[in-house]
Amino acid sequence: MTGKPDNSSTTGARRRRRSATHLRSLIEEAAAGEFRDRGYSGATTAVIARRAGVTEAQLFRYFPTKAALFRESVFRPLEAQFLRFNVEHLEGSGLPEDYRESARRYIADLQDFIDQHAGSLLSLIVAQAYEAEGVTGMGEMEGLGDYFELGAKVMKQRMPGTKHRVEPRLMVRASFAAVLAAVLFRDWLFPSSLGSRQKVSEALIDFVLDGLNANSQED
Repeated sequence: MTGKPDNSSTTGARRRRRSATHLRSLIEEAAAGEFRDRGYSGATTAVIARRAGVTEAQLFRYFPTKAALFRESVFRPLEAQFLRFNVEHLEGSGLPEDYRESARRYIADLQDFIDQHAGSLLSLIVAQAYEAEGVTGMGEMEGLGDYFELGAKVMKQRMPGTKHRVEPRLMVRASFAAVLAAVLFRDWLFPSSLGSRQKVSEALIDFVLDGLNANSQED
């Protein structure tokens, strides 16, 4: 018996539509990698689409602009990471008896967290600071806001009634900025001649803690 081969199953598989959720996930994953590898300016929607295995038209169906794609693939996931970090390290921490040791562990973990997400953070910094297009819709991260508010609260509770030299809400942000810059620009700021990465990390912890303690001392 002769006849054409039955390709119905192959044709059906080829035509099987991927769900909108699956397509969005593919695009966001590809975009996160491309922004991390090439930065906001270097990444293009055409390359991101190819990397995701979709057409550029499909990409724009879910993300109308490159800025919107950056916001959803880099900013939102990073915000979620900060929220999780906040829950794991800060919420319900109260005022431990050995505050300094607890704070040392926290600052060490914060350095590791920033190091782990350095690529996304740098992409975000460059996009917000230097892009003429203006990446809108990315204000303060909720996770960071929670961290700053709780840090200020702990500082005030440690020495109630103390007149702080620097307003606690400003002090915790300055401390975070010191950790952020030291980790993101570690290779520029700390040549190997100054010591190991562990030594640099410990110096940063002492610097931040001493600053926080000095801010809580009475005149």
